Amino acid sequence: MKAIDFTLKDTDNKEVTLSSFEGRKNVVILFFPLAFSSVCTTELCTTRDNMKLYDALHAEVLAISVDSTFSLKAFKDANNLNYTLLSDFNKNVSKDYNVLYEDFFGMKGVSKRAVFVVNKKGDVEYQEVLENAGDMPDLNKVQDVLAQLN
Repeated sequence: MKAIDFTLKDTDNKEVTLSSFEGRKNVVILFFPLAFSSVCTTELCTTRDNMKLYDALHAEVLAISVDSTFSLKAFKDANNLNYTLLSDFNKNVSKDYNVLYEDFFGMKGVSKRAVFVVNKKGDVEYQEVLENAGDMPDLNKVQDVLAQLN
């Protein structure tokens, strides 16, 4: 299945396009509900601590939430995150990937916790969409899939 292309703004207000990595890098897309929430902080800090592994596997990590670029910049800085955070403030990408809660503790349109591995050809090799925001994706499985792609 071909990954749905998108362009979103990062924490420096620069546009990042998924298809720009085709032919160069595999991409790990992490959707997460909300910056500064406990499980999201744990997940994103765990990813930060494993960036050498993702780099060795020729993978770009893109973390996406519906938070504003300003909130994501504060979150990135507060946690010394060493990869790209993207704002899906208008919720288009989360809708396209079918990872949007209709109601998340009274908030309408929050990204579900999900992970997609996109290969260098732009195809989805692995996906995991979690209904329970308290659960963590299987990042070991993500790393296994990346290792098989190299």
